[in-house]
Amino acid sequence: MSEHSVNMPGHMFQGGIAVSKSHEVEYCNLELRFDRRLIRQFIKILIQEGFSLYWNESDQQFIISVRTGRKLVKLKFQRIGDRFKIIGNYSFKDEKLAELMEKMIGDTRGHAVVKRFRDRQILIENIMFGEIIRMVEISGVEHKILFQREPVFTTEEIMRALKAKRIEERIPVLRMELDYELATLHEAMRSGSAADIAASKAKLEELRQEMLKLEL
Repeated sequence: MSEHSVNMPGHMFQGGIAVSKSHEVEYCNLELRFDRRLIRQFIKILIQEGFSLYWNESDQQFIISVRTGRKLVKLKFQRIGDRFKIIGNYSFKDEKLAELMEKMIGDTRGHAVVKRFRDRQILIENIMFGEIIRMVEISGVEHKILFQREPVFTTEEIMRALKAKRIEERIPVLRMELDYELATLHEAMRSGSAADIAASKAKLEELRQEMLKLEL
C-alpha cells in the first residue's frame, strides 16, 4: 500500500478548509467509472483549491481523504481491472468540493441521485449519463416536480450500460466457478488421473481468460 499527503497551511484554519456557507449536498447511487488519469487530475485540482488531503492505494482500492472543516471525507474508488469505480454515498457541506464532485459526474457521464438540503426544503436531482433527467422539490409533505424528461440516449450508451450490469453480475459467479474448478483440479491431482487433470486445467484457463476480458 502506498500513501501520500499534502497539507496547504496557507489555506487552512481550525484544522482544515473554511466550511462553505452553502447547504448540505448528498450524493447517492453513484455509478461513475474512470481511469487513473482522472483520479490524479482530481487530486491535482483539490490541491490547487487548497484542500488538506492524503491518499493511499491498495490492490483493491484507491482512497482519497479530504478534510473539510473538522470533517474528514474519504472518497473510495474500487479497482476494476485497469479502471476504477467510485463506491459509497457522500455528504458535503463544502461548496467547492460539491462542485468538483458534480464536475466528475459530468465528465464521466455517470449516474447519480443528488439531494440538496436547503432550510426546510429538499431538492432531488436524478442524473443519468451526466445529465439531469428529473428534478423534484420536497417541502414538508408536498412534492413538486420541477423538471422531468425522458432520457434520450444513443444505442451505444444503452448497450454499454447493459454490458456493465451483466459484467457486475457475472464476476461473482465466475469467481465461484474458479474456486470450484481449483478444488476439482486438486482432487484430480490426488487421484493421479492425467485426463481429469488436463480437462480441469483447460477449464481453468477458459475461466481465467473470461475473467481477464471482464475486468478490462
